[in-house]
Amino acid sequence: MGDYFVFTAIGTDRVGIVDEIAAVLEAENCNIEESRMAVLGTEFSVMLLASGGQGIVQILEKDLPDIGDKLGLHVQIRPTRAPRGSSEGRPYSIEAISLDAPGIMHAVTAVLKRAGVNIEEISTETTSAPWTGATMFQMRGTLIVPREVHIAELRDQLENLEHERDIDIVLKPLNR
Repeated sequence: MGDYFVFTAIGTDRVGIVDEIAAVLEAENCNIEESRMAVLGTEFSVMLLASGGQGIVQILEKDLPDIGDKLGLHVQIRPTRAPRGSSEGRPYSIEAISLDAPGIMHAVTAVLKRAGVNIEEISTETTSAPWTGATMFQMRGTLIVPREVHIAELRDQLENLEHERDIDIVLKPLNR
């Protein structure tokens, strides 16, 4: 069994970055298991889980300055373990949308934290409303709700937040 690691990189967006990262990892006989990549402003950001042979983390750490220079990105690597299943709870999706205002993400995630819900993935964006042009905030995520958490109680807490902050929140079970 080989080693797993998380590879992160950020730098000015340009054509070809994803291919160059994939080539560097392929040259070391690494497999990209999962990845998230996005352009934020003018910066390209990548976070990926990869696996390779025994000792690959040490090899990559030694070569990290050269890899960063070659890619023109600030790169980091962190050892980790193989992904675990979601057997610790039930998978749910969450979506929240409202007029944009500071603190929306914190308000929603605070409810989830108090309930012991783990956020597996989350993304946010702001867009203009179609007719008014008002700035809208939208958050989407995947959650693992512990088995001991009563979904009705979690929904009640989120509904209270909907009324307090004028947010539309949808919590739905996922079939995996």
